[in-house]
Amino acid sequence: MTQKVTLHHPAFKFIRQQHISSLNIDVQEFEHSATGAQHIHLAAASEENVFLVALRTVPKDSTGVAHILEHTALCGSQKYPVRDPFFMMTRRSLNTFMNAFTSSDWTAYPFASLNRKDFSNLLDVYLDAVFFSRLDPLDFAQEGHRLEFAEPENPESPLMYKGVVFNEMKGAMSSVSSQLWQTLTKHLFPTSTYHYNSGGDPESIPDLTYEQLVAFYRTHYHPSNAVFMTFGDISAEDHQTRFQEQVLQHFNKLDYKVSVEDEKRYYAPIRVQEAYPYNDPDAERKTHVVMAWLLGKSTNLRDTLRAQLLSSILLDNSATPLMHVLESSEYGNGPSPMCGLDDSQRELSFLCGLEGCDRNASEDVETLILKTLDKVVLEGIPQEDIESALHQLELHQREIGGDSYPYGLQLILTALTAATHRGDPVRLLDLEASLAQLREDIKDPDFVKNLTRELLLDNPHRITLALQPNDAIKTRRDAAEAARLADIKAGLSEDEKNAIVAQAKALKHRQNQEDDAGILPKVTLADVPKGEVDVSSETRERGSIKITHFPTGTNGLVYQQVIHALPALDEDNQQILPLYTSCLTELGAGNRDYLQMQKWQASVAGGINVFSSVRGRVDNVHEVSAYVTYSGKALNRNQKPLTELMATTMAEARFDEHVRIKELVAQIRAHKEQSVTGNGHGLAMLAAASGICASANMSHRVSGLEGIRAIKRLDKAINEDAALAQLAEKLAALHQRCTSTASELLLIGEDEFLEDFESTLVGAFSSSQNTNDAFALPAHNQAIQQAWLTNSQVHFCAKAFPTVAPEHADAAPLIVLGGFLRNGFLHKAIREQGGAYGGGASQDSNSGAFRFYSYRDPRLAETLSDFDNAVEWLLSTDHGYQPLEEAILGTISSIDKSESPAGRAKRLFHSELHGRNHAFRQQLRERVLATTVDDLKRVAQTYLQPDQANTAVITDFSSRETVAALGLEIIEL
Repeated sequence: MTQKVTLHHPAFKFIRQQHISSLNIDVQEFEHSATGAQHIHLAAASEENVFLVALRTVPKDSTGVAHILEHTALCGSQKYPVRDPFFMMTRRSLNTFMNAFTSSDWTAYPFASLNRKDFSNLLDVYLDAVFFSRLDPLDFAQEGHRLEFAEPENPESPLMYKGVVFNEMKGAMSSVSSQLWQTLTKHLFPTSTYHYNSGGDPESIPDLTYEQLVAFYRTHYHPSNAVFMTFGDISAEDHQTRFQEQVLQHFNKLDYKVSVEDEKRYYAPIRVQEAYPYNDPDAERKTHVVMAWLLGKSTNLRDTLRAQLLSSILLDNSATPLMHVLESSEYGNGPSPMCGLDDSQRELSFLCGLEGCDRNASEDVETLILKTLDKVVLEGIPQEDIESALHQLELHQREIGGDSYPYGLQLILTALTAATHRGDPVRLLDLEASLAQLREDIKDPDFVKNLTRELLLDNPHRITLALQPNDAIKTRRDAAEAARLADIKAGLSEDEKNAIVAQAKALKHRQNQEDDAGILPKVTLADVPKGEVDVSSETRERGSIKITHFPTGTNGLVYQQVIHALPALDEDNQQILPLYTSCLTELGAGNRDYLQMQKWQASVAGGINVFSSVRGRVDNVHEVSAYVTYSGKALNRNQKPLTELMATTMAEARFDEHVRIKELVAQIRAHKEQSVTGNGHGLAMLAAASGICASANMSHRVSGLEGIRAIKRLDKAINEDAALAQLAEKLAALHQRCTSTASELLLIGEDEFLEDFESTLVGAFSSSQNTNDAFALPAHNQAIQQAWLTNSQVHFCAKAFPTVAPEHADAAPLIVLGGFLRNGFLHKAIREQGGAYGGGASQDSNSGAFRFYSYRDPRLAETLSDFDNAVEWLLSTDHGYQPLEEAILGTISSIDKSESPAGRAKRLFHSELHGRNHAFRQQLRERVLATTVDDLKRVAQTYLQPDQANTAVITDFSSRETVAALGLEIIEL
């Protein structure tokens, strides 16, 4: 740790600075003298600057106060008194990330941008939104909850609950995984804030009053309760000058601290049985059995790393003892999604269990898990397996992420838990010394034995939860909500009825008013880079094979891929292609069974995986290019072992492990079934577009809703040994065909290592001369009008229209059109007025489809109408330049999204592979920037014709009559 005092604003006290060589950053910590606000700056040579301000939010109930406040705070502030500055800024910005999060004990407002002007604009808006929010009661009614009549101006019509968060949480709590987590934490944390649903339980959300929301804001959204975190090449001093001038000088220190109290401990384990709604006739073996332990403090790095190591040793892959028994157990279909260590809260928790169990399996599952832990204590773990687990911790520490969140934001979020609980965030980022201590600790042969005994077997704060399906819960819940609303309505006075009508009118008026967007800062098209950032690469012919390598900063990791052209496949083989890509790295190879292969992978690789990609050609979506990619990553020192691992996996894969294949199918089925309520809009769009072209149809059949039905059928069919053996033979034949086609190599790493790495990789792989027929799909065109029924408290709606291929001149205005319709019409109609959590439109040029969607939506027919109304609005209204510029900015922002160096290299390589070369991408960018309002109207009139619409919705079984009345084909998922 250096003693040099870093430049800072005089209103702040310098606490410390530490260089972290493994991350190539300097962590600087400061405290604001007057308020006690904390500022942690991660100084890095990065043009992508990141800002986050977090508030400790500790709810005492399940009304969702912190979550609703997160939404409402972004609906206008003192300096920017417009109705929707957050969403307005998403349209006036080149951000690479912009959002807000509510966790179980903090609320955070992060953004990132590569553009200094844009960063300054967003900082201005975010600071004012968080600390000077106006919290209009109508915004609380819109975002949180309100009472409204079904016919807003008719007090005799039924009374309803409405509100964005209310519907969002109805959708979130339709997920069995979410219900499982909330039920576990309710019992694992009997007295602290984690006992409650911080997002809000739909049954409790209507209990929250506006006055309670304001009181929570005043006590929690204060600099004394705030942690400011920044990353990038803007100096700490510059940030602090803005913080001081815009916020901190206006506040004094709070005289109390917001914090989470220690949980009271159980003195003996408990067993709990609860139920979740499940109306599908196929309800056999749908019970979840999960065990959970409460461990030490997440702010104690030693406790956290020891727990992470133990979790990795027990659960990291199929060869680890606990994961192995869970995957191979006959008590359930596979490991629970709640397996592993949760270190996101003040106290750590360890969870494991099974899904797909019989109703009476709870004691058997508990005994299985405890016996496995007893065996670990008795026999220990092989030293090489412990070292593999530690290797994975080191690799995770070194890898530069940034493909889902900006890299700087990932680092900030890593440190955030410690910071919000007043721990040491620097130590969570700089693990080198702690990992070195762990390396010493594991030399003790009893270390893991003692750790297992201490954290798990001798720990009485343990619960065993059995969560069982119940087909009566939804009906009872709906009836209870209806009865509650009927009672409220029966007790309303005339004045109260009139007040509800008046609020609905006022809210609609507010939603329809045109705010002066000019008071918000913005970037313009003049600030947009004219081309993408160039990434250098080199392609060489080495013997019979072509290799491309990208020299880039990877912080000591190497990434490599073997790419084969996909051969011609019939429909049966297309259907099992995703099963093949999921299973290959989970099976044995050569003389090693799958357990030995899992051990090998853990010891040398940061992961190997397989994926296929099928895209419409740039000039014709009815013709496709298709590849299957075998991918791996490792620390530099393990590049040669990684190459050997990949070569063995590809050359000697074993498909004779029938029991293992059956286990994997069951796990994949469970995962896909659980994905519906989280990705319902994506699945609905796939279904709606499935009639437009063959590649969209294939995506729907193998990865969409039809794919879910197919894996369910397959899971049942392979209960017969003959069917299982036949599947194994098909997978083996498919593997042989996929690895026999022409291939090429991709290598990404630090420049000084690439020559040696290339020689190793080329030495292991050569391209086949096999001339199998190339993959192709027959032309496909079909009208889609479908309703998919599942267990959900909300709807997901989609419409799709056939459009053009990516190279067509109209592709660019269609891409811009999606943002234009979302910004100008759909956001207000579907989210603000309709109450859905989200909605919008986009052009999918890969399949030549323009798609409308809604997400966690309380409405169905009305939303489908709003999709049509959006087009009518576009064509019948005069539109100025500003909304066009905002739609173009949003398009460019999505093109220039944040990526890790390796992630960008992989994306560019695969884009080129599918014909999306630099010239194509530059042409598309220029066409986007040149788009006019007349272009938008022209393409809408040309392609978005009502008679060309394909419709798909995902809804609950109880909506059967509603969708039948809409003329939709009913399909049970």
